[in-house]
Amino acid sequence: MSSTHFGFQTVDEKDKASRVRGVFDSVASKYDVMNDLMSGGLHRAWKAYTVMVANLKEGDKVLDIAGGTGDLSMAFSKKVGATGTVVHTDINEAMLRVGRDRLTDKGILLPTLVCDAEKLPFPDGHFNLVSVAFGLRNMTHKEVALKEMNRVLKPGGKLLVLEFSKVAKPLEKAYDWYSFNILPKMGSMVAGDPDSYRYLAESIRMHPGQEELKALMQQAGFGHVDYHNMSAGIVALHVGIKC
Repeated sequence: MSSTHFGFQTVDEKDKASRVRGVFDSVASKYDVMNDLMSGGLHRAWKAYTVMVANLKEGDKVLDIAGGTGDLSMAFSKKVGATGTVVHTDINEAMLRVGRDRLTDKGILLPTLVCDAEKLPFPDGHFNLVSVAFGLRNMTHKEVALKEMNRVLKPGGKLLVLEFSKVAKPLEKAYDWYSFNILPKMGSMVAGDPDSYRYLAESIRMHPGQEELKALMQQAGFGHVDYHNMSAGIVALHVGIKC
């Protein structure tokens, strides 16, 4: 039996995806509200910076992986215009449904697809940009997913990975106290689900730090990789360029 981590638990590899799906099925309806509360609204600034670094132009093709409730897909669609394409994907149908409805309510109609980042149903060299925001840490085989992202990018194309990372040392104790004491209580009060937000805190600690993720992206075939810390390293934006 091959094992992996689900938060701080060790689980069978084949069970992780369904457990992660259960977490996001549970929180989908309150996901946006909780993002605002947990981050004090900072997630909006993190995503705005990601859109700026994407530097999209009219006609570009974009794949938004783990697109969830559609924040980045919405922003990207405004940049690529009528001649471009943004494909909004997620492995979790409940999250994708919330995102699709939200986009449709704003008059934005995008291709929306349930798909697994480890087995992307797209041809080689198809996209100018691939993004994954707050989704990589939930993937069972990150190295496989990163290779798939590299495969579907055009030469010179860009991968953006926006993810929780390793916070600066002086803030570690305060951040841990907030993560393991306040987040589950907030999740209980707002979403009726403390366990999913306890998993969130644990999954962040199990995710590779800035340098480790940079190395993983290089191993997946990205010729140039750098990262930008935000909010003292609570979040980092990793940028990979396909050779």
